[in-house]
Amino acid sequence: MTTRTSERAEVLDVLGVGFGPSNMALAIALDEYNVSVPESLRLGIAFLEKRATPEWHPGMLFDDASMQISFLKDLTTFRNPQSPYTFVNFLKCAGRLVDFTNRGSTEPLRIEFSAYLRWVADQLSGYVRCSSEVRGVRPVIQGGEVVHFEVDLDGPEGRQTVAARHVIVAAGLQLRMPPGIVAGDRVWHSHHHLARVRELVPDAAKDVVVVGSGQSAVEVALDLYVRLPEARVHLVSSRYGIAPSDQGPLVNQIFDPSAVDDFFDADPAVRARMDRLHRNSNNAVANPQLIKEVFDIQYRDRWLGRERLVVHRMSRAFSIRERGDGVDVQIAHDLSASVTELKAEAVVLATGYTTFDITSVLGEHADLVRRGADGLVDVDRDCRAWLTLGGPAGLYLVGQSEHLHGFANTLLSTIAVRAGEIADSILGSHLSTQTDPKERSHA
Repeated sequence: MTTRTSERAEVLDVLGVGFGPSNMALAIALDEYNVSVPESLRLGIAFLEKRATPEWHPGMLFDDASMQISFLKDLTTFRNPQSPYTFVNFLKCAGRLVDFTNRGSTEPLRIEFSAYLRWVADQLSGYVRCSSEVRGVRPVIQGGEVVHFEVDLDGPEGRQTVAARHVIVAAGLQLRMPPGIVAGDRVWHSHHHLARVRELVPDAAKDVVVVGSGQSAVEVALDLYVRLPEARVHLVSSRYGIAPSDQGPLVNQIFDPSAVDDFFDADPAVRARMDRLHRNSNNAVANPQLIKEVFDIQYRDRWLGRERLVVHRMSRAFSIRERGDGVDVQIAHDLSASVTELKAEAVVLATGYTTFDITSVLGEHADLVRRGADGLVDVDRDCRAWLTLGGPAGLYLVGQSEHLHGFANTLLSTIAVRAGEIADSILGSHLSTQTDPKERSHA
């Protein structure tokens, strides 16, 4: 398979910010269109990726960790199962299809899915400008309408500006740090865990702390338990116990593409109730097998007369301060109203992520995006932002509308179908301009 870069015009048709799974899926959908039409109808496409190479959660690619979704929820199968970019075709090309089938699981290894994404990215490389960090997005206004956008970026050749009629911002989630806590030499977010933990000397570490109550916190705690055989691993959880993820074929329908329609069309009060009732299918929960592994370790260690994996329940690390060769940590225990003070070798913050804020790149033009009474961005079903000015240009905010599309908005489950919806929206605008330069107005 080959891809094409068709920057034949001064103003691109599509410019994607970020080249993670969401924009990869979109690139596939748009590439399918480009290769199926005459050159005169093809879209001018580019994607900007701030990293030197596209990566997917490299800090959490544990050797034995599996995905928690079916391999069919790849970048394209739910939209186009005949696409050459399916996970199954990747396995065939890698000579691993038989092995995967014999494994008897529908859930790929995390390192396996990461390899699939690299495989896709390599084939779409003609569309991608790596080492390009976006600094700002601003509208170009003519006759009171937004006709296109200009995107400023720092790239390999210095500061540049790229113009595009449609900009798709899929910059991913941002790391959430506890208030007042900053990363340092010995304090890091779980997102960077595998890169940073190698700096620790296994036999020297005596106490390490993990803060969090979800899947990432448990995975990091178990990794540290094995990696640092002389250390005590302290898992600081705000819960009484680690809650298992709500699983099963019926509850998992909350991740179906059709559930996005149900959520988007529902009354705001119903949306809030759906979110509250089903958030424990993904957020701040862990796989039941991992929870059992934690319990089994504690059970075995008690028989061996030791305690190396300590769960601080109903607790919080309210003070984390790096001092020289360690970190002073104070843990408040809500049940006993007591405080534990530790001198830790390192602290890992498995404290989750926050949604990317589009105002960080719009700057003085932040008011261009219309917001609801709750202050959250207002977008269409196809993720196109409602703007305070009309015009043919489109700004698509991907993964930034959980309040309208449901919490699957930031997950892989609906990614292929959503890419098709965005592609259809862009193509509708693109084809309409062949005869009518006036597109729908969001004013």
